Amino acid sequence: MSEKITKSDQEWRSQLSELEYRVTREHGTERAFTGRYWNTKGAGIYHCVCCGEPLFSSEAKYESGTGWPSFWAPIDESKVETTTDRSHFMVRTEVHCAKCEAHLGHIFPDGPRPTGLRYCLNSASLKLEET
Repeated sequence: MSEKITKSDQEWRSQLSELEYRVTREHGTERAFTGRYWNTKGAGIYHCVCCGEPLFSSEAKYESGTGWPSFWAPIDESKVETTTDRSHFMVRTEVHCAKCEAHLGHIFPDGPRPTGLRYCLNSASLKLEET
């Protein structure tokens, strides 16, 4: 694992769009069916929009019907970390970038095989490098 990246709020704000900042640094969520990648079918690697770390492959992306990009696994388990999110009167598992702690979305146990997981992510937290 590479060294963690830490920046001030001002540095993050100067690097990210308003939506990217709200989602990744303030744990926001974009509206369903509005993000740039929810319906993307092309091949490539999805990187963290904050630090550029490669996180998810299009090979693990699938159509979940939720309106957010969904993956059944990250490229490498060490690339993401989880925390318990108790906001909005529910308990969910939040997923974030292990390198810069950017909020990516949440993990749910209703995904396809082989993992049975659904990494339900915000497009605003990702940048696709097409292959």
